[in-house]
Amino acid sequence: IAAREILLRKSPLIPGAWLFVMCVSMPLAFSAFYEMIEWWSAVALGQGAEAFLGTQGDQWDTQWGMFLCMVGAISALLLLSRIHTSQVNRLAPPTGPEESLPLSRAG
Repeated sequence: IAAREILLRKSPLIPGAWLFVMCVSMPLAFSAFYEMIEWWSAVALGQGAEAFLGTQGDQWDTQWGMFLCMVGAISALLLLSRIHTSQVNRLAPPTGPEESLPLSRAG
């Protein structure tokens, strides 16, 4: 929802498919960057990497982390987008009908 707020206020995007895709892509990119930091620390630590990362032998730990990030982003958008749009419209009432954000499309 934070990414949605920033994109609605600072970009020409309006609620719809592109906003939805961008709002899911931003947390996924952040999650991938975090996984890269974990990988770099594992390379730097060598033998102590397993204990530091705490994967507990799960070879899919990185993929699970990114998958759950995507599920969380999609769930938040599907559950909270309409509420967020109405709050944005309430906070800064539009001066004309063309300036209000539509509530009908997801994203």
